[in-house]
Amino acid sequence: MNQRMYELGSKRSVIRELFEFGKQRAREVGAENVYDFSLGNPSVNPPQVVEDTLISLLQTENPTELHGYTSAQGDYSVRKAIADYIHAAHGVPSDPDYIYMTCGAAASLTITLSAICNAGDEVITFRPYFTEYKVFAETAGAKLTALPSDPETFQIDIDVLEKAIGERTAAVLINSPNNPSGVVYGEETIQKLAELLREKSRAFKKTIYLVTDEPYRELVYGTVKVPYLTKYYRDTVVCYSYSKSLSLPGERIGYIFVNPSADRAKELYLSVCGAGRALGYVCAPSLFQKLIARCQGISSDISVYEGNRDLLAGALREYGFECVQPDGAFYLFVKAPEKDADAFCERAKKYNLLLVSGDGFGCEGYVRIAYCVSRDMIRRSLPAFRKLAEECGL
Repeated sequence: MNQRMYELGSKRSVIRELFEFGKQRAREVGAENVYDFSLGNPSVNPPQVVEDTLISLLQTENPTELHGYTSAQGDYSVRKAIADYIHAAHGVPSDPDYIYMTCGAAASLTITLSAICNAGDEVITFRPYFTEYKVFAETAGAKLTALPSDPETFQIDIDVLEKAIGERTAAVLINSPNNPSGVVYGEETIQKLAELLREKSRAFKKTIYLVTDEPYRELVYGTVKVPYLTKYYRDTVVCYSYSKSLSLPGERIGYIFVNPSADRAKELYLSVCGAGRALGYVCAPSLFQKLIARCQGISSDISVYEGNRDLLAGALREYGFECVQPDGAFYLFVKAPEKDADAFCERAKKYNLLLVSGDGFGCEGYVRIAYCVSRDMIRRSLPAFRKLAEECGL
């Protein structure tokens, strides 16, 4: 056996372990008495146009073509629809020949890092970060270096990054809106990041790539805007998924967009194609390629998540908990009232509250609460949160 693969397969992630525990607990005490905030699984239905489009495709398209193979990098008409939307929505150069269709953002990231990293390279990201980044980077033969963010805002600390970038740095990986904090990196942060990467690329006489993980791009509240990274930094690769925007996590559909203006862009794109081939990520699901081509610019009703955020964050602050206000995604990153976040999560289980320790996200002393659940469950959970706060002396 490959020992590393055995270790990955023999132990589920903390989030998946909690999810399974929740199902077991629901059988014991009833599902209505378990408050599972562990998994980032959208609770809002896909837009009606998704169902209508699927029905239309199934009724009108040639079944052999609809369910058959596409080109390895994806159907050209689908890639063109995406490229046209990127150009129209963000005002940046785009090209269907620089888009690679994937089975969701996880495949996008794994392919991209494998395309740009060599053995011994480094990928830099920022705490808190999605737990699987370490797995993706190490699969590409690289080392993941996680840097602390500004403790008050969870924005990127440019001074810390400036000191960390070195000769082996192949890429900087960011996620905005962020899982697990919900923080959106503002334009000022992105401008400083881009200038630093240009400066370091010149200093080390190499290209340092900016890889942006964007499954939550559309999930922002109020007037908040998510800067489109290719506007600010030439050597950017966008990894996108429709899992959250269209509430389709189980359909595994997304794409990689290589900025056509990047240095040696064609070589970079061909490396993406090669990595997809080597990893077996070719020909993303045909039916859902056709679907998303017709659903560009559409998203689920994110006002539901905003209402959930306001209800839960407001109540938790009233009970004495602390958290940074999330401007996007559907997570609260709450400071645990004790140093050991794992112990706090175990304490929460007594009240059937399933919370994820922040240790796996690189931030000790925090917990993640996914509020992409029903409003009713949030309301029913509030007395349990209050009791937990009282037990902790808040």
